[in-house]
Amino acid sequence: MGRFTFRLPDIGEGIAEAEIVAWHVKVGDTVEEDGRLADMMTDKATVEMESPVSGVVVEVAGETGDVIAIGSPLVVIEVEGAGNEVDRAPASKAEVIERAERAVAGASTLRQAQGSARAEVVETEATVAPAPAQAPSPTPAQAEPVEARAPTPAPRPSAAHAKVMASPAVRKRAADLGIDLSEVRPAEDGRLRHADLDAFLAYNAAGGFQPAGRKGQDEQVRVIGLRRRIAENMAASKRQIPHFAYVEEYDVTALEEVRAQLNEGRGANVDGRPKLTMLPFLITAICKLLPKYPMLNAHYDDEAGVVTRYGSVHVGMAAQTPAGLMVPVIRDAQDRNLWQLATEIGRLAQAARDGSAKSSELSGSTITVTSLGPMGGVATTPVINRPEVAIIGPNRIVERPMFVKGADGTERIEKRKIMNISMSCDHRVVDGWDAASFAQDLKKLIEAPALILAG
Repeated sequence: MGRFTFRLPDIGEGIAEAEIVAWHVKVGDTVEEDGRLADMMTDKATVEMESPVSGVVVEVAGETGDVIAIGSPLVVIEVEGAGNEVDRAPASKAEVIERAERAVAGASTLRQAQGSARAEVVETEATVAPAPAQAPSPTPAQAEPVEARAPTPAPRPSAAHAKVMASPAVRKRAADLGIDLSEVRPAEDGRLRHADLDAFLAYNAAGGFQPAGRKGQDEQVRVIGLRRRIAENMAASKRQIPHFAYVEEYDVTALEEVRAQLNEGRGANVDGRPKLTMLPFLITAICKLLPKYPMLNAHYDDEAGVVTRYGSVHVGMAAQTPAGLMVPVIRDAQDRNLWQLATEIGRLAQAARDGSAKSSELSGSTITVTSLGPMGGVATTPVINRPEVAIIGPNRIVERPMFVKGADGTERIEKRKIMNISMSCDHRVVDGWDAASFAQDLKKLIEAPALILAG
């Protein structure tokens, strides 16, 4: 028997390290060649690691949430034959201390790094009750085989639960959390995985989901994967960018009438054209104005002190998904008509929700639009998506009486549809006058929709 050390391979694109967001094996498991070992998240994407050999897992690098450098041992597998490593002598005390110091330094570097909020998949590991304080996780070089613990007897599954395709480990975890597997929708090939349980927990958390038999108890959830990257990016954005907000009121009565006329008699998707929402009109109007306000369609590199103003408009579209906030990107929005924008909005939103969005579709935006739709409040103060310098957020449409001047110059009271649009800008790059001027020009387009439709 020998040992095969599987090291984290070079994932490409200049990636130096990756975060463990899911383990598919544990010490003592038998793994087949090409079997799933772990899911590793980088700033670009989540990559599935597969075993190049068959054997028994004797060491793993760490726990979910730990960061592993490229080339570091990820899994050690006992195999038939010689393996790819020689027997190792026990590490000296000096070597152990040196390895620990390197691990601490690496963890410190990670905490200081500013991660991107764009990624494809989130893995959220929930711990039902607080765990006692533990010593730091060992580095890959220090990890030693751990004896497998005897499994806790799981409750007897229901008939519907038993028909679901899932591994014993997934079934046990679901039973421990009190989750009925028949209520969980698999993300791929009809087989439930740990990631599906994580998504179920994250999606239902706001609805008051509580593990069976543990209602009222505290719960600790490790902030890892996409959620950690969102937290890091938002903190860096607020810490480094001096935001200022501007909110203007828009009368969208005429625009809503035009939208209703264009959608009249049209189903969900007729002749390949989807029904139009407010967003395609807003994005079209924004694209018409940005050549006049190039400092809004820009990136600011604060380290180099350089502002890059873009000729094309790549609109980031903040989208809430079961995994967390993602920002898919509408490329060259200035070249698309209303229906093309509506189609792309629907496609990207669905790809973000089901986890099929590509890495290239989640990066490269030059300005972002964020909308909560009917849930939007009266006004918002959105956080800028670094390194962009502006973000625009339409709010909820409300009806209220307003004074309207008629053609004869007299005023009368009418019921009008009103919507506030909020902007947040980077005050290092965008002056308040510029933001206000942009908002007033946008108001002219929104309140006279014929100008939006004109070439």
